[in-house]
Amino acid sequence: MSYHARLSPEAQARLAAQKRNSTISSVVVSLLVVLLIGIILMFFLLPRVENFTPEIVSYHGNQPDKETVTKKEMSRKVQPKPSSPSSSMAKVIAANVVSNIAVPVPETNADIPMDLGNGDGYGDGWGDGDGWGDGGGGATFFGQKVKASRVVYVIDYSASMKGKRIQLLKTELSKSLKSMSAGTEYQLIFFAGPAWLAGDKVNMSNKRDGAIVINDKTEYKWVSPKRNAHDWDTQGRKQPVDWLEASLKQIDKSLVAVKQTPLVWGTAWKTPLEMALNMKPTPDVIFFMTDGLAGGDSEQVAKSVGARAKARKIQLNTIAMMDPRAGKAMKIMAEASGGQFSMVNEKGKVIKK
Repeated sequence: MSYHARLSPEAQARLAAQKRNSTISSVVVSLLVVLLIGIILMFFLLPRVENFTPEIVSYHGNQPDKETVTKKEMSRKVQPKPSSPSSSMAKVIAANVVSNIAVPVPETNADIPMDLGNGDGYGDGWGDGDGWGDGGGGATFFGQKVKASRVVYVIDYSASMKGKRIQLLKTELSKSLKSMSAGTEYQLIFFAGPAWLAGDKVNMSNKRDGAIVINDKTEYKWVSPKRNAHDWDTQGRKQPVDWLEASLKQIDKSLVAVKQTPLVWGTAWKTPLEMALNMKPTPDVIFFMTDGLAGGDSEQVAKSVGARAKARKIQLNTIAMMDPRAGKAMKIMAEASGGQFSMVNEKGKVIKK
């Protein structure tokens, strides 16, 4: 006689759930065991991979000796202001290689004929030629090199400068401006009877007894009551003279004025030199160039101007353009201020005295 226990439905459900869980656990454990065994066998059965780094051997052939080429450096001392960080910049990659092509540099010797020009009634004839400065370190003009941060050029643009001699002046003055150190303060004062700043317009009266200097829209009046080429002065307000800063843009503007300014009647030294002496801040150096005397009182004017320059610690350098008669007064002026004096002879050669 046997007895069988009868399970309730709840007990049967729990028993079925336990069997299902046991089956799942067994399957998972079996898979993990198989995976572990496979990993172990992989380390033993797979071949070892050895890292091999090949050795690269390079050979350098004999390189030809580099030829040292000495060249004359020509630099424009006027440097631009640095651009802002936001400006676009380009990286430049340069390669130093030897070229099989030689480029010839031609040498050209141009002979400039010398001729005589007419004076304006107050001087002799004039020659023409070539004179050059060295440039750099401040400013150089007709071979006179100076170290200075403020430089004024007082330049004769009178009618007696016509002909080839004005070309010599423009060449040397342009060269001086181009070689000026960046950041140098400078000014160009041109004179004949009246005086004006480079770039101004000068209207001379038909009777030669007066002139109007136009700076932008402002007019400055000059008079010569006796119609004397050497006796000129301002009437009314005087023209202010401000400093210009040497930058590429400003130098280019001055070069245009040097090239395009026409010659004007008369030759008067005193007022243009006073315009330079009275500048604020005080100039370090004044370059004064003329091609003739300024009347019978030239030596007296030279002594007075030279003494004022010395008192203000201004070096006044003078250049006499092709007229030995002007040399004495110009030398007096330079020596009185501790400056340099040079004479440009009829062949255009600069002779330092």
